[in-house]
Amino acid sequence: MSFRKDFIWGAATASYQIEGAWNEDGKGSNIWDEFTHIPGKIDNGATGDSACDHYHRYKEDVQLMKQAGLKAYRFSISWSRILPEGTGKVNEKGIAFYNNLIDELIKNDITPFVTLYHWDLPYALYLKGGWLNPESAQWFEEYATLIGKSFGDRVKNFITFNEPSVFLGCGYSLGDHAPGLKLGTKDLLRIGHNILLSHGKAVKALRATVQNANIGITLATQPKIPVTKQDEQAAYDSYFGIGLGGFWWSVNYWLDPIVTGKYPQSLLDQAGDMIPSYSKEDMELISQKIDFMGLNIYEAQYEGNYKRPDGTAHTELNWDVYPDALKWGVILNYKRYKLPIYITENGLSTHDWISLDGKVHDPNRIDFLHRYLSGLKAGAEAGADVRGYFQWSFMDNFEWARGYNPRFGIVYVDYTTKERTLKDSAFWYKSVIESNGENL
Repeated sequence: MSFRKDFIWGAATASYQIEGAWNEDGKGSNIWDEFTHIPGKIDNGATGDSACDHYHRYKEDVQLMKQAGLKAYRFSISWSRILPEGTGKVNEKGIAFYNNLIDELIKNDITPFVTLYHWDLPYALYLKGGWLNPESAQWFEEYATLIGKSFGDRVKNFITFNEPSVFLGCGYSLGDHAPGLKLGTKDLLRIGHNILLSHGKAVKALRATVQNANIGITLATQPKIPVTKQDEQAAYDSYFGIGLGGFWWSVNYWLDPIVTGKYPQSLLDQAGDMIPSYSKEDMELISQKIDFMGLNIYEAQYEGNYKRPDGTAHTELNWDVYPDALKWGVILNYKRYKLPIYITENGLSTHDWISLDGKVHDPNRIDFLHRYLSGLKAGAEAGADVRGYFQWSFMDNFEWARGYNPRFGIVYVDYTTKERTLKDSAFWYKSVIESNGENL
C-alpha cells in the first residue's frame, strides 16, 4: 500500500516565526509582539520583530520551496495583520500580502494550506479578555469569514487552530509563552470551551464562503508506542485516558467534542461544576463536520516494560528520538476517529551551521526524517488513512521562548544578513517527494 498516489508532500511555517515586519503597513500588535518585548521572557532577548523577513522576501522563499520540490506549503495568517484590532476595520495591505503570497505559490505549482490561528492573538482582543471572553467565538467567526472571502477562490485547504493544547498549556497555565498567564483549572476549561466554539464557528464560516473547502484542526500529541504486541490495547487506553490535571494535553479533550459532540465522560466526572455551562446547541456547533485531522508529532512515550537507556538519541532541544512515533500516532488516532490524517508538523532541531564549503550538512536531520517517514509509511500500510506530510520547518525561524538558537529548517537562515541556504536535508527531502516515499 505505502503512500497514496495523491499524497501531499510539503513543509510548514507560522506567521510570527518568519514574517517580521511586526509593525509595518498597518499591522496591529499581537500578544507575541507584546510578550517578546518584556525583558527576560525570551532566550537572549530575541523577538520576532524582523524574524526571517519573509514579509519582504516571500518571492525568494517560494523559489526555494520550488527548488526543494515542495508540492504544498502550510503557513498561517497573522490575524492582526489583516484585522489590526482583531475585528472591524480591514487592513487592505495585509490582505494584499497574503494574496501575493498565495498567487506566487500557485504560479509555482505549490498548493497553499492556510492555518487561521497559530498562537498570535491580536493584542486588542487580549485587552478585552481574549479567549476568556465568551465573545471570542464571534471574533474568530468574523476573522474566518474574512479569510474565506479574501482567499477562498484559490485556497481550499484550511486548519482552524494549530496546537490549542500548547497555546493553552504554555500560554495560560505554565506562563512561559504569550500572554504569560498562570490560570486555574476552571478558567482553563472555560478557555478550552471558547476555543472549541470558535473552531465550530470558523468551520461554518469557511463552508459558507469557500466552495469545496477541505477543513481540519491540528493537534500536538505524543503517541503511546507499545513495547510489545501485548501492550497495544494498554497503549490505546493510556493514550486516550484523560485527567483533570493537564487535561488540555489530551487529544480527546479536543477531538471527542469535535467528532462526537461530547466531552470525555471521565473529564466531566472529575471536573464537576468547573466545566463551563454549555447547551446542546453549543455541542452541535463544536461538532461541525471536519474533513481531516492534523497531527504535530515530535516525541512519543512507551507503553509497557521499558527503561530509557543511557545515551538515548536526542535532538538539540534534548527531545528523545522515537522512530515509531508517526506510525503509532496515525494508527491510534485513525482507530478512534476514522478521519483522514495529515502530519502537519514533524522535524527536529540540530546544531546546523554553514561549513567551509559553503553548504549546510545536516545528516542527523536526514536520518531522523528517514526513520520517522518510514514509520509513517508503516502506519499507512497498517490501514491508517494518511493524506500528507508537512516537514517542520521550511526554514530556520524564531522558536518561541527559545529564540533563534534551535534550528528546525531544511533552509538555513543567517539572521544577520537574512541570507538563505538550502541544507542537505532539503535535497534529500526533494528525492523523497519525487519518489513519493518509495526510496525510504
